[in-house]
Amino acid sequence: MSFLLGVVEAGTPAQAQSVVHQILDLLWLFMEDYEVHDCLKQLMMSLLRLYRFSPIVPDLSLQIHYLRLTVTILRHDKSRKFLLSNVLFDVLRSAVFFYIKCPLRVEEAGLQELIPTTWWPHRSSREGKDGKEAKDETAEERLRRRAYERGCQRLKKRIEVVEELQVQILKLLLNNKDDNGGEASRYIFLTKFRKFLQENASGRGNMPLLCPPEYMVCFLHRLISALRYYWDEYKGLNPHASFSEEAYIPPQVFYNGKVDYFDLQRLGGLLSHLRKTLKDDLASKANILIDPLELQAATMDDLDEDEEPDPAAAQVPRTAAVSLMTPRRPLSTSEKVKVRTLSAEQRTREDIEGSHWNEGLLLGRPPEEPEQPLTENSLLEVLDGAIMMYNLSVHQQLGKMVGVSDDVNEYAMALRDTEDKLRRCPKRRNDILVELTKSQKVFSEKLDHLSRRLAWVHATVYSQEKMLDIYWLLRVCLRTIEHGDRTGPLFAFMPEFYLSVAINSYSALKNYFGPVHSMEELPGYEETLTRLAAILAKHFADTRIVGTDIRDSLMQALASYVCYPHSLRAVERIPEEQRIAMVRSLLAPYEQRPWAQTNWILVRLWRGCGFGYRYTRLPHLLKTKPEDANLPSLQKPCPSTLLQQHMADLLRQGSDVAPSFLNSVLNQLNWAFSEFIGMIQEIQQAAERLERNFVDSRQLKVCATCFDLSVSLLRVLEMTITLVPEIFLDWSQPTSEMLLRRLAQLLNQVLNRVTAERNLFDRVVTLRLPGLESVDHYPILVAVTGILVRLLVHGSASGIERATSVLLADPCFQLRSICYLLGQPEPPAPGTTLPTPDQKRFSLQSYTDYISAEELAQVEQMLAHLTSASAQAAAASLPTSEEDLCPICYAHPISAVFQPCGHKSCKACINQHLMNNKDCFFCKATIVSVEDWEKAANSSATSSAA
Repeated sequence: MSFLLGVVEAGTPAQAQSVVHQILDLLWLFMEDYEVHDCLKQLMMSLLRLYRFSPIVPDLSLQIHYLRLTVTILRHDKSRKFLLSNVLFDVLRSAVFFYIKCPLRVEEAGLQELIPTTWWPHRSSREGKDGKEAKDETAEERLRRRAYERGCQRLKKRIEVVEELQVQILKLLLNNKDDNGGEASRYIFLTKFRKFLQENASGRGNMPLLCPPEYMVCFLHRLISALRYYWDEYKGLNPHASFSEEAYIPPQVFYNGKVDYFDLQRLGGLLSHLRKTLKDDLASKANILIDPLELQAATMDDLDEDEEPDPAAAQVPRTAAVSLMTPRRPLSTSEKVKVRTLSAEQRTREDIEGSHWNEGLLLGRPPEEPEQPLTENSLLEVLDGAIMMYNLSVHQQLGKMVGVSDDVNEYAMALRDTEDKLRRCPKRRNDILVELTKSQKVFSEKLDHLSRRLAWVHATVYSQEKMLDIYWLLRVCLRTIEHGDRTGPLFAFMPEFYLSVAINSYSALKNYFGPVHSMEELPGYEETLTRLAAILAKHFADTRIVGTDIRDSLMQALASYVCYPHSLRAVERIPEEQRIAMVRSLLAPYEQRPWAQTNWILVRLWRGCGFGYRYTRLPHLLKTKPEDANLPSLQKPCPSTLLQQHMADLLRQGSDVAPSFLNSVLNQLNWAFSEFIGMIQEIQQAAERLERNFVDSRQLKVCATCFDLSVSLLRVLEMTITLVPEIFLDWSQPTSEMLLRRLAQLLNQVLNRVTAERNLFDRVVTLRLPGLESVDHYPILVAVTGILVRLLVHGSASGIERATSVLLADPCFQLRSICYLLGQPEPPAPGTTLPTPDQKRFSLQSYTDYISAEELAQVEQMLAHLTSASAQAAAASLPTSEEDLCPICYAHPISAVFQPCGHKSCKACINQHLMNNKDCFFCKATIVSVEDWEKAANSSATSSAA
């Protein structure tokens, strides 16, 4: 080892290569093969240990020497093939060669000399560069920042030398021109690489087999560099091929069985199930016939228990067997080509790259795909493996490394607080000054260390080049999903991780690489954002996708997408028919699906337009922690009037869309608020017990979630009433009156529960339990007020009259609840002005920063209107006997009779019941029709008959 290192250090790379190759030739010539094998194996193991455990010196010279010797050895064809076949993946954890370890101590790596001036950002912003930060920067800070950036560039240039050597190693392993006297290196690498991926995908519980995530990150970046080099080199030699910028995985790779995906989940479920259910589509669209034996094997644990399996073949999963009807020329039955079932280790170059009449990995091309190949098929398999690597552990590691940046921000905040205290500390308190000065010194030293470590992390993990690699993977996934989608039902064969990588890589680019590098600076950023928006909008409700985890991921990604202005604008840029289809999916009835996330998406489209709904953080939380108002993670409301308009159009057009959607929203609101009340009763009872007790934190979290769901459902109702008031107020529509009565009933229940004097809600809010921070009067009362104002102030005269009559007719209505909104214990006398509210009571007038004067005036107008209307209703109402009241709700007179059984109730109860059930309340007979019923008409008919 010392001799070989001396050879590499003494001469030029060409001279060193010549000497080392002569030595290796002599070894292969004069020694037995097994002796050379052992010698090379020991040599590579020593090199790996030296590279892995040698200290990080300022110029990284030790790592560079070991990598140069590795490259020189691997340039020897015979030695390289032996090492690939038997050592690099089988004996060694060769991914170590692609890793640049982070120094444990800054002094060890000489980072103090390399980066003499340290600097750290004043505030963290992961949504792009913070303009405010640059504006507030002083001249001294600007000089420090520039000096720090120059130091980071010096470090980055030194690390790039190591990275280039690592890329050279992978270029040698991906060489496919060295097939003289055997198989080319690339095809040996493909076999070993697939096995490496299988171990990391399937052996998640077996830690020794797993490649550590920090190694995987570096391996991925070097692999992408080598892959793109060969891809573009092939394009230079073959003009009909594609550049790496246009790369994607053709959809036939996912269903023709040539590439093994182990037990990874497909979008449509299990592979064996898909082969059975979609065999006709495979035959018609891709000219592929699944071998019946393959289908039979998929449903049996063991085809032949007596036969001893071949141990070599059992190590690696087999690819699928298919028959091909090639579309290029008609074949008779006898000419159909049978494709052999081969293990990954048995595949030859021809099985991957193909030959005349054999398309290799691209077997079974659907009609939507171009005939010209993108590149060499082997490079497609490497690209597929790179995407799988990102999914296995790279994304997780990228998120973990952000911790260094978070530590810097925390210490920077602590240092600023300490310096602020030093400025405010009186001179006479020398003891405090000494302690604060000590703290300041500790924080400054820690920040100096962390900022240099952060420079290392940014150079090795979050550099601009690394960001472009992740961005390239994102674009590859987007193109792959778009091409797969065109194949119709065969899209179900795509592995789930393609969608996961598209979602996660966008999240990494947005959240992990800022504020040093902004996603907005990437080439084609707007177009990429729009394409991802189109994929999320189309596939979050795609019936071809059956996995609950991936469906949830798509839903959450879309919900996150509509939170931020730049990504929301991307959703608005997708084609109109796709936007309308997305909104139609959001308006589908909430039963039997994850309705809470869907509802949250609709709320985000409305937030900023509703009554008092312009806050970024709940007002009552800012009263206790005012500094939270400046947190960068708080997103300002960004409503979408375009998507709101689509929603309004769909609710108007479809006769069944609005009733079924609103029925499900009202059902879920009833459930969520009832659950919330039940839980706070239990919490209150636990708090009142004399013995020491603890409320389960999970129960508190569920309770807060039910409250948040109730508020968001109320906001969706407010949006619906604002956009399409006629759904509730145009009683020529068959379901309008019923929906309005249900709405009034729920609003009154919410108001009564929240506004009652010294009630349960008040007591739980006063406790301020950890986990129930979001529970307060403001969010829920403002949401209810928004609905009432829309119904009773903004509507037409006839609409206001109908809404008023329904609201007052509800037995739960209490005018005192409306007065509570303005801090009044009792309704004011007619013609008098509202008195000043009591400071101790809740009042919308106390939230002038969140509610405009115009909105307050509308609430006062609504209160005056309801006060007058309730007085008139009380004077005009006639007593009703108990016999004439609906036996279900005891609130409204009987007005409907069911056929054929003849039982009776009010229209509101039976209409609501029929939305979910067709059986009679009383006798369970099937209701065929519902007819109007009036007591006077029926009694006169009875007397005339007598």
